[in-house]
Amino acid sequence: MKRSQAHFYLVPILTMLTIINTANLALAGGFALNEQSVKNVGNGYAGTAVNIDDASAIFFNPAGLTHLTGNSITGSAFVIFPTVRFQNQGSTVVTGAPLTGSNGGEAGVDVVVPNLYAAWSLSDTVKAGIGFNVPFGLATKYSNDWVGRYQAVESSLTTININPTVAAKLSDNFSVGVGLNVQYAEAILSNAIDFGLIGRSAGLPTQPQQADGFVEVTGSDWSVGYNLGVMYAPSKSTRIGLSYRSAITQDIRGNADFTVPQSLQVLTARGQFTDTGAKAIVNLPDILSLAVYQELSPRVSVVGDVTWTNWSRFKELRVQFDNPAQADSVQPENWEDTYRFGLGVNYSVNDKLTLRTGVTYDPSPIKDEFVTARLPGGDRTLVGVGASYRPSKSFSLDVAYSHVFSEDSPINQSSTTTGTVRGEFESSVDVVGLQLNWQF
Repeated sequence: MKRSQAHFYLVPILTMLTIINTANLALAGGFALNEQSVKNVGNGYAGTAVNIDDASAIFFNPAGLTHLTGNSITGSAFVIFPTVRFQNQGSTVVTGAPLTGSNGGEAGVDVVVPNLYAAWSLSDTVKAGIGFNVPFGLATKYSNDWVGRYQAVESSLTTININPTVAAKLSDNFSVGVGLNVQYAEAILSNAIDFGLIGRSAGLPTQPQQADGFVEVTGSDWSVGYNLGVMYAPSKSTRIGLSYRSAITQDIRGNADFTVPQSLQVLTARGQFTDTGAKAIVNLPDILSLAVYQELSPRVSVVGDVTWTNWSRFKELRVQFDNPAQADSVQPENWEDTYRFGLGVNYSVNDKLTLRTGVTYDPSPIKDEFVTARLPGGDRTLVGVGASYRPSKSFSLDVAYSHVFSEDSPINQSSTTTGTVRGEFESSVDVVGLQLNWQF
């Protein structure tokens, strides 16, 4: 299977970021990733749009850069441990016979998600910066023999975002910021094909589930978006932030690689099930977040936010093949917009040590009737704890841990070619983050 030529040009970025993969069951709902700041994870992902603590403000609200002094570099890495387990509850082929196979094993994929941010002062009121981050991603991988193999085996979306930014302080208490997002996306979709069922439909002496083949579709694309932010600080103890990240449409183009059992090669005579070019449109959402920071005392502060995500842009997953004899593969999605709510608390033990915690409720954009094996749904509650240690004025270290509690997600997914996958997914996620900050 040939990979996109874009890999050659992406090598320096991949090397710098040391990206292994992206996260399964993305932690900001759907397949958005909010792992951009370890401090934020410690706050349970709450209050992102009022972040002024380090250069990760480039991602969350670029206006926050105006509150940084001097130049700074922030680098972090998150290790994500997802758990995804399926329990079969009467899955069947189109004839009504039971689908054979296992429950798929552990479908979660342990991954490392890094990011890097740099900011510098152009003047007392104008700041600039650049970020390298992973804003979206998903990865599920089931065993090849599981009961839902005709609907999904591997599903992966990897993104890498380059985010140059500029911010300006328009008055003592009001700042604005804007960033450009140059985003690379790569996708992998694979599943088994029941050639036994197809052969039987064509009049051949085959039986369902007795002659499995396989298809893998891979592709990539570069696209562009933007992010905006404003921040108002009526006093030293209060900040209000509003941030917006634009929608991005990725036109994923690549190849489809079909594997057909030798005994059923006759099925390719009309040109179907042969290797071909393929493409898919992925509509990534725009995101609007309003957040507040308030000091309650010299040592205690709280952060809170409400975040809207335009998931209704994701209406279907359609793979189109260059081969005119191969019909489109279409999976209805019909996701819904979501509102996420978070609240966090920070406690300064002394000038060097700060402790934090927080919780966020993040509803799933996936309605029960549209749950698929590629990305199970389920409302989530995210709880985080963390700490920051500053041994000197120029250097600080952040650590955080978060657990994502996800509601069980039922599935009853049917088609005329893949049968019906019926059962329930149980899932959860653990996240550990480490971050280094250097000011100079």
